Amino acid sequence: MNPVRSLLKEKYIYIAKCLHSKKEASNGMKSSHAFTIVELLVVIVVIAILAAITIVAYASVTQKAVASSLQSDLTNASTQLNAYQVLYGSFPTSLDNDNCPTAPTEDTNYCLKASSGNTLTYSQIAGKTFHLTATSGNTSWSITDTTAPAIATTTPGSPIGSACPTGFIPVPGSGTYGTNDFCVMKYEAKQVGTSTTPISQASGTPWVSISQTTAITNSQNVADCTGCHLISEAEWMTIAQNVLSVASNWSTGTVGSGYIYSGHNDSAPANALVADTNDSNGYYGETNTGGNQKRTLTLTNGQVIWDLAGNVYEWTTETIAGGQSPGLSGESTGIWKQWNNSALLQNGLPTSAMPSYTGITGASGWNSTQGIGQLFSNYGDSGTRGFARGGDWTPSIRAGVLSLYLGLTPGNPYSTVGFRVAR
Repeated sequence: MNPVRSLLKEKYIYIAKCLHSKKEASNGMKSSHAFTIVELLVVIVVIAILAAITIVAYASVTQKAVASSLQSDLTNASTQLNAYQVLYGSFPTSLDNDNCPTAPTEDTNYCLKASSGNTLTYSQIAGKTFHLTATSGNTSWSITDTTAPAIATTTPGSPIGSACPTGFIPVPGSGTYGTNDFCVMKYEAKQVGTSTTPISQASGTPWVSISQTTAITNSQNVADCTGCHLISEAEWMTIAQNVLSVASNWSTGTVGSGYIYSGHNDSAPANALVADTNDSNGYYGETNTGGNQKRTLTLTNGQVIWDLAGNVYEWTTETIAGGQSPGLSGESTGIWKQWNNSALLQNGLPTSAMPSYTGITGASGWNSTQGIGQLFSNYGDSGTRGFARGGDWTPSIRAGVLSLYLGLTPGNPYSTVGFRVAR
């Protein structure tokens, strides 16, 4: 018998025995009165309390069982996907309706199985990383090729998984960068008055003239957002890898062909722009429309992010120590460089910051012609520098989702540098 029902039955039997004893005692005393209203109410209240406790306990047991089932499905599917990758050198790029791999090689021996009542949603980037979500009713968990199952992040107000705060969007985790699902501000952080609480909204110009150090502190102040923090380098690169893999973000509709949109970077107008609540209006505020100044980029899950490239630079949490800056041998001042410059000395720059690390075909050869932006650094710079990503509004081809400026001191504010919060 179900343990919860058994417990409830025992409590009912106990109360019934008590009532029976009460009746016998009354008969033995030759008393003719029945139970009082108060006595009956007490019994009803006790039964109601026991029933409520039982229902809550049952719901908790059910939720744990569902979560356990989803985690098990994800773990088993991950094993299948990794075995497929070992055999064919790539994770599946597509699955059929039965969740069996159809490309790059069709093989029904590696179908992904879901338990009864569960559904699986699969996506893949660059042949080297996958994202898988398992859902049952209002419960959703996800996994990547290098992360363990975790509660899935979903859109604000969603009853499924862990809903993002207002003004944030969900980002699928990436095995490449070791990230689970996370939430990120849809818009660059804005400041209202003198508040130290960043908000994500279309109206208002980006919050600039703030140091990396202060941005880290203030990012924790977002309302109703436990765990909010300045976006990390791994989270930035997760988003960059994701949008780079979406064909609609490229001018020709083909990944790697033409250029990926690089936002407001033509000084027309010569200032940072406010955003729009209409995601289809990606050239909002631009003087020149129809070119690479489109300010919106779409993720693989259909979510839209504004101004990841152009408009203003954005701090991430990363810093690079003095004497470890990448660059060209012999340079004595900071200069802009192409990512695919064969003479570029990586020095202390993490491999994960490089375009090639995304694993997207051809990325190692891309430069600013493809709209990814450039690298600003001074080889062997003696000062500690903070990472500033994305580019600003000034006219150049330096802006892009992989643009990296390594000329800024973490404790100083700059008029063209803002930030974005993640959770």
